Amino acid sequence: MEKKFKSLIEFIVRHLATDRPLIIVLILAAVTLAIFTGSRYYSFTKNDPQFCELCHLMKESYKSWENSSHRNAKCQTCHSMSLLGQNRLLFSYIFSGNKSAVAQEHGRVTPWESCKTCHMESVRQGGVTMRKSYGHARHVFMEKIECNKCHEAEMHNFPPDERNCLTCHEDKGVHGMGMESFACLSCHAYGEVTAMPTKQKCLNCHKEIPQKGPMSGLDCRKCHKPHSRIKPQANDCMINCHTNQHSIGRHDRHRDISCLDCHKAHSWKVGREQAKTLCVKCHDYKDPVSFIF
Repeated sequence: MEKKFKSLIEFIVRHLATDRPLIIVLILAAVTLAIFTGSRYYSFTKNDPQFCELCHLMKESYKSWENSSHRNAKCQTCHSMSLLGQNRLLFSYIFSGNKSAVAQEHGRVTPWESCKTCHMESVRQGGVTMRKSYGHARHVFMEKIECNKCHEAEMHNFPPDERNCLTCHEDKGVHGMGMESFACLSCHAYGEVTAMPTKQKCLNCHKEIPQKGPMSGLDCRKCHKPHSRIKPQANDCMINCHTNQHSIGRHDRHRDISCLDCHKAHSWKVGREQAKTLCVKCHDYKDPVSFIF
């Protein structure tokens, strides 16, 4: 046996010495084949959803992905794994048939970590990039809040879960005037330069509000406080803006009367027609022009 083994060694050494070009060609061919096969395997694990099908039943998931806004992203873009992790998972499945034996985070953990890879510049509500979106700038860059704290996962769709707003903004519930059931994003434009609702946002619903006249240039939130008291009271008028009103005209004689008894919200002016029904409740009709002198 030893003689046969020695003979084999001598045969290999003799051919290595005499056929070096052939050996070099074979080595190069083997290396080339290994690189080609390795690149194909690497591409398969990184870019081909069929790699995922080795472990997952994907018909329902694939259909939801195909109909989602993420349909141009491959599975592995979000469900990312390191090459080492992929091989451990693959070999575990091939040799033991037990894919759960290896700790897995690519299903529900790494997708959230991958959001910023694509959305750092392009996430939007309307058409504003993430860096110019007041809401994202405040929550992501300043407060360091993770995506999954605000967004919920619905099979490849990730809408904001507005119930989570109150987790941090406990004092920002809406009170009264039929707005209690409003979602935060009904008023707050998360993607705009400021998250505060604009006057136009209010007028989209409250179409009956006149857009010309006294105080029509003010923002609605100057008087209406949706997170505390939506409907202003007379004292608010005196405290916030009209601090010297009692010194103007005959206002000092009407101290016991609420501002809102005479001045009707969003029209405010008391003209001759209004005075004929308002003033006569307490005294004889007088031209309202004389009131300011």
